[in-house]
Amino acid sequence: MGRNNIHHNRDKNKQKLPQIPKNLKSDGLDVEYSSELADKEDIEAQARANAADRRAHNRR
Repeated sequence: MGRNNIHHNRDKNKQKLPQIPKNLKSDGLDVEYSSELADKEDIEAQARANAADRRAHNRR
């Protein structure tokens, strides 16, 4: 006995999923930052955040 046709049709929609190019993907951050209004602590925090991002990116 052969297999039913239902076994061949169950995964057909996987190829129809939308593909988003990497340059259109966002990192999910929506932060407004004004360098004119930043004080010393803000600038230091920004530098620490950038350094942490670089370390995390190099770890991958």
